[in-house]
Amino acid sequence: MIIIGATSGIGKALAEVYANQGFEVGITGRREEILDELKNELPTKVYVKTMDIRNTELASKGLEELIGEMQEVDIIILNAGVGKVNWSLDLDLELNTLKTNVMGFTTMCNVAMQYFLSQGKGHLAGVSSIAGIRGLGGAPAYSASKAFIINYLESLRAIVFRRKAKIIITNIQPGFVDTNMGQASEFWRISPQAAAKQIYRAIKNKEKQVYVSSRWRFIAYLLKVLPGWIIKRIG
Repeated sequence: MIIIGATSGIGKALAEVYANQGFEVGITGRREEILDELKNELPTKVYVKTMDIRNTELASKGLEELIGEMQEVDIIILNAGVGKVNWSLDLDLELNTLKTNVMGFTTMCNVAMQYFLSQGKGHLAGVSSIAGIRGLGGAPAYSASKAFIINYLESLRAIVFRRKAKIIITNIQPGFVDTNMGQASEFWRISPQAAAKQIYRAIKNKEKQVYVSSRWRFIAYLLKVLPGWIIKRIG
């Protein structure tokens, strides 16, 4: 299995969970020294590929090379992403978010799907966010990019259905993970390790969607049904 974006947070914790379950693990990220440190810590065979998914051409080749080195891959988790609070609408922050969360994500999805379609099976999981349900005033590009991920994964699921391929698509929607966007009370936070365990179970059970943690399911429902005049006051 491969984790795109494994140098910190959920990605690193996922690498630890899968390695402890005996999986051979492929890990990617921008910081080679951190990837090498993680490789030395894990109790199984680990493959490392340094890449920046904003450079879509090199990242595409890198993922193809990593798959080739591992020879057979059944699970690919797309975890790489960025998010910044940006009330001032700093354009560089907005564009960097889109380059990573939209262009980079799409490129990695394409490589993964082409591979899974060629071998006739596989499991693709993408990390979106609760923030992708409605627009957040403090993070326009972030919430929009996560909405893109949610819808892109749903579209891939439709393609898989039409082709009758044995490919599973899982949308992972975290809330606050110690904490990726602003501050939250302890009740709403979850550690990367706890999040990784929940994600591992969801992928093992071949779930199409998982809220991390499960208490966010109710919040997700509320966000979907609340009128816009309320959302703009809390967003």
